[in-house]
Amino acid sequence: MSTNAILVLNSGSSSLKFGVYSAATGDPQPTYRGEIEGIGGGEGKIWLKDADGKTIEAESRTFAQQSDAAKAVAENLSKLKLPELSGIGHRVVHGGPKLTTHQRITPGVLKTLEAAAHFAPLHVPAAIALIREMEKLYPGVPQFACFDTAFHTTMPEAASRLPLPKKYWDAGIRKYGFHGLSCESIVHQLRDHLPKHLIVAHLGNGASITAIIDGKSVDTTMGLTPTGGIIMGTRPGDLDPGVLLYLLRNDGDNLDTLERTLDKQSGLLGISGTASDMRKLHEAADKGDTQAQLAIEMFARTAAKAIGGFIATIGGLDTLVFTGGIGEHDAAVRAKICSGMEIFGLQLDESANRKNATEIAAHDSAISVQVIETDEDAQIARHVMRLLGEARPVAR
Repeated sequence: MSTNAILVLNSGSSSLKFGVYSAATGDPQPTYRGEIEGIGGGEGKIWLKDADGKTIEAESRTFAQQSDAAKAVAENLSKLKLPELSGIGHRVVHGGPKLTTHQRITPGVLKTLEAAAHFAPLHVPAAIALIREMEKLYPGVPQFACFDTAFHTTMPEAASRLPLPKKYWDAGIRKYGFHGLSCESIVHQLRDHLPKHLIVAHLGNGASITAIIDGKSVDTTMGLTPTGGIIMGTRPGDLDPGVLLYLLRNDGDNLDTLERTLDKQSGLLGISGTASDMRKLHEAADKGDTQAQLAIEMFARTAAKAIGGFIATIGGLDTLVFTGGIGEHDAAVRAKICSGMEIFGLQLDESANRKNATEIAAHDSAISVQVIETDEDAQIARHVMRLLGEARPVAR
């Protein structure tokens, strides 16, 4: 039996990226890609493009919840001449301590995932709602969960263990790491010339730095949840635990308000007081907004500290990769992050950096610095194709 088409769904807290991949032969290739934005907000929008980038659908609509977005995806795909779906792949941010490998979604897996929803409350409940709706829309089509944490299961205990009593480690309280599918995508794209020592800086509204040796994660900045690590759009990254105790004791915060502060009101937004979007911060900074300038400076500083620390941890660096929305498009932030790394022999080519070239290191740099577009969705399609193949009986 041949694999016909794979539907990939990449859900966020208020968005849903989707794509249809042809998997007849070789590496899965996208035939259609789209996105729904503004889920749960007053006004959202949906767009769908074919493999050539031609817009097939683009309209503003209201999407109250993920199930409405799922119905819109199915509605749009029903208008196309698609081969029969062989499988549906979901990006799932966190599976907790029991779900750490990419796998088919069974009733048992879904139940375990529901029990782990508190690990990533912004993302996992939305993914669960999407999975359940897809069960109704495409009955009988197997669904697969691809976990962002799976790539980081190779981290040694010295990297993944938190400095807490052992009972918490035994209970699954540890560093899991995220953006794993993005890191897998970068490793896949570098597979013909994979450097031994690699650092991936996935910089977007969510941001993390990952140290990789021989294609395997050995350390990363995000921890138990996607709130930790370096500064992000609305998340603070790592904080002195005493700060949390202070807020709970002295600011009258309860757990719900503290969670909202940490997930939606901190990071670049909290520092600047105006925006979490790096593009808007640059505009404000250029007009003399000192808080916007500070937010950009702090973001670059925390990323540079992580990269420098990982260089020491893994014993050197062959290639630094920038990816994600900021990593791929923001030359000024990349330059700020790299400005103190001459000590490691890293030299940027200013012209190449401004052009967002693939290689932005100077010709005499001891370290390669590359800008690579991440493709989590294609990576999900690869996993689904592999898992479908493993599930088929061997011909005799």
